[in-house]
Amino acid sequence: MKVAIVNLGQIVSGDWRAPFVAGDTIISDGERIAQVGTAPAGAVESADVVIDAGGMTAIPGLIDSHVHVTFGDYTPRQRTVGYLESYLHGGTTTAISASEVHVPGRPSDREGVKALALAAQRCFATWRPGGMRVLAGSVILEPGLKAADFIELAVNGVRLAKAGFGAVKTPYDYVPLVRDANAAGLITTCHTGGASIPGSAAITGDHLLAMRPHVSFHINGGPTAMPDGDFERVIKESEIALQVCTAGNLRTTLLCARLAEQHGAFDRFLIATDTPTGSGVMPLGMLYTIAHCASLTDMPAEKFVCAATGNNARVYDLDAGLLAAGRAADIVLIDAPDGGTQDSALAAIKHGDIAAIGGVVTAGVPRFVGRSRNTPPTTRKARVVRSSVMQDFSGTAQ
Repeated sequence: MKVAIVNLGQIVSGDWRAPFVAGDTIISDGERIAQVGTAPAGAVESADVVIDAGGMTAIPGLIDSHVHVTFGDYTPRQRTVGYLESYLHGGTTTAISASEVHVPGRPSDREGVKALALAAQRCFATWRPGGMRVLAGSVILEPGLKAADFIELAVNGVRLAKAGFGAVKTPYDYVPLVRDANAAGLITTCHTGGASIPGSAAITGDHLLAMRPHVSFHINGGPTAMPDGDFERVIKESEIALQVCTAGNLRTTLLCARLAEQHGAFDRFLIATDTPTGSGVMPLGMLYTIAHCASLTDMPAEKFVCAATGNNARVYDLDAGLLAAGRAADIVLIDAPDGGTQDSALAAIKHGDIAAIGGVVTAGVPRFVGRSRNTPPTTRKARVVRSSVMQDFSGTAQ
């Protein structure tokens, strides 16, 4: 399917160093973006679907790098069906597993944790709930796992490993496990802050600096934050990515954002949600954290949009997260919410309002155009002006 989005008011690239693309058009062909900015008339005329954005802003699909998936589009923690498809209506087009720790009766033995990670990876490898891509299968680091186990998992498609919920005596026991997982090419992540559920333990800056995972999960607290002094240490003494989450401590989210900017580490600043958890299901969590960060710091809104898109893509080596030729065609149309005081999406976000969503495209397929069922209505109106595809793009059937 070839899709053309025209009449865009602004295009946010996903790269905070060059956050805007000049022009008003995006064309995708199949699952990839073909052109961004300007396009000849013939390219638009040859599209199977043409969407008039009505002056809205295009951003890359949001990448939530902390979602507690289990199996299927269901969360046993909150007993909710269809939450991933609902997150797509909040602009999240990619969800990354924070480990399948909420699976009821989850195993903790060596073969069991490997089987759990591999099964989750396989279940979501080709299935897109509501159109969302899910990177699932994060092996929970448990005593007894060996270097050969991580190599086996990597060969079989598992890309992630999680520290923080294993039956270790102290968090320092994760050091050799993280080292071996890193050596096998897995992306390692680590619970940070106070204990969140039975089986987890407090993990602070000293532990992180000893382990050296790729990502400090909810560095702002999940939900309880580590000591303030640890933030600057982790930023200055390591290359660990700094993931802040909606279901965490807002004060330390802002502290981390300011410190990342101050120390030239904003490439490592990631926005996620840490849901579904005891904090609930949050379809608009990414949008809220973007708005909180933009409105409560001196940094521009587009910088935090990039932290929720391109920064996550860079750390997790994804083909999404940027609006550029050759990247995954995951595109979200956002606008100022109807009835608000601002006249554009980015101005509304800077003002502290969440953006309204007027359309979502994933893998080059419009999943809905017109209005999200979860956000306020948009000020402007996006609409399909031409289509040769026998498909309803209104989203009303979802």
